[in-house]
Amino acid sequence: MKKIIFIAALIFQTAYCFAQEQLSFPFQGGNDAMSQFFKDSLNVSQDIIQRKIIGTAVIKFTASQNGRISKIVVYYADDALLVQPVIDALRKTNRKWIISSAEKMHDFIIPFVFSFNPPETAGSDLQKTVYDNYHSRNPILSKDQVPLDETTLLPPVPVSYDLP
Repeated sequence: MKKIIFIAALIFQTAYCFAQEQLSFPFQGGNDAMSQFFKDSLNVSQDIIQRKIIGTAVIKFTASQNGRISKIVVYYADDALLVQPVIDALRKTNRKWIISSAEKMHDFIIPFVFSFNPPETAGSDLQKTVYDNYHSRNPILSKDQVPLDETTLLPPVPVSYDLP
């Protein structure tokens, strides 16, 4: 009888911990749902594809109690072209963010990492193009400090695209 009670308590505790883990991520459905949402919703522009741009864009935004986003701030971007697709995808996430009922608004920082899927035979032209883009980039930098005690850092979102 003690074993049955112990096993039932263990199962209940495991289910409770799993439910808490699911609720703790601030995007409806969890981390996997957020990754899938951005994979489906983020449209890489033709300029990015043609220039074969790779890099990172770090965005801060504010979510309200009803999940609406506002105050989108670019903290860093390797190239200005990386910013617009990210902002467009972020705007599609309205009503998908979950914050504590004790807060009226909460800030999030989310990095997006852009890369292309390498072709099977990568020639020196591709290497030169990537190097030239990296060498001539003019990153966007924010001079504001990030208030880490009031902000949640989300996991990076990988964005990969195919070359023509």
